[in-house]
Amino acid sequence: MKLLFDFFPILLFFIAYKTYDIYIATIVAIVTSVLQVALFWLKHRRFEKMHLFTLALITLLGGATLIFHDRAFFMWKPTAVNWLFAVAFIVSHWIGDKVMVERMMSHAVSLPAKVWRNLNGAWIGFFFLMGVANVYVASLYFQAEQLLTEAAGEVVDIENCSVLAAQIAAFCESAKEQEALWVDFKLFGMLGLTFLFVIAQAFYIARHTADTEELVAQNKDQ
Repeated sequence: MKLLFDFFPILLFFIAYKTYDIYIATIVAIVTSVLQVALFWLKHRRFEKMHLFTLALITLLGGATLIFHDRAFFMWKPTAVNWLFAVAFIVSHWIGDKVMVERMMSHAVSLPAKVWRNLNGAWIGFFFLMGVANVYVASLYFQAEQLLTEAAGEVVDIENCSVLAAQIAAFCESAKEQEALWVDFKLFGMLGLTFLFVIAQAFYIARHTADTEELVAQNKDQ
């Protein structure tokens, strides 16, 4: 349930994009991120650091997208979020007495230090690869946008493909399709990959939890 709550702004961003365009969707993402932080505070009387961090980046990069009318700022946001999380998880190996994933989950499960460090390393790799995946999918749009600009001889708003000459309109539609592909990846790709990773983590934790319980039982018998 918490994972779905965390992806709430992305879901509404997706719906707004399919209904209107990426600029309206960006506004929706900013507003829903503020709402997400407010709802969490009303329920728990505290702020979630991840929500605040994400809100700051959405506001900064989403605001830049709206001010400069440039999709690139917001399209880089998932990579910035994932790579900064990766850095935070890396730093936790040397700062404090617990790695990041242990700080987040040790209240719910008890695991050996080595297992926590392995899990932390897995999250570092996951965040890094998610950032790379976003760079790749977003770059498909940037390439299509560049071809459109070169064909038209000027920057073209891809929301108005239908009013362009036939040859340029084809480049415009291609850029629009790549933008839609990125939006689909942002919701379905990232959410799906995150679910799969969390499920894999659950199996890994369950296996080591069973080993820990067995070891405790053996020590009691002795």
